[in-house]
Amino acid sequence: MPKTRVLTEFGMGTSLRRQDYTQAAKRALQDALWHNSINMAELYGFPKEAMLIDVEIAVQDPDAVDTAALLDIFPYGQPSVSVHQGGLDIPRPDGKPTVIANAAINVSFDMEPTK
Repeated sequence: MPKTRVLTEFGMGTSLRRQDYTQAAKRALQDALWHNSINMAELYGFPKEAMLIDVEIAVQDPDAVDTAALLDIFPYGQPSVSVHQGGLDIPRPDGKPTVIANAAINVSFDMEPTK
């Protein structure tokens, strides 16, 4: 069956003082996830483990993000994470920027699309 997207969520996270791109990415994911209480698996009659979760993270330094640490945020489903150039590094007087990460989470299932 084809992979059919049923939900997209967005979030933003920051690391104000430590320039921790992974922490900013985690906060962006939590922002996206914690703002909803949608039970997509139950809505479609699938087990939670059947959720295909595609995560895209955008930060100024993609190589500084530990993607394995981001997978720990998801208690179920089949998450995959990709990191891209984006987000923002906001300059500060001390020379160490505030890091802003953006996240997009797409939830899909293997099923026939509705018409």
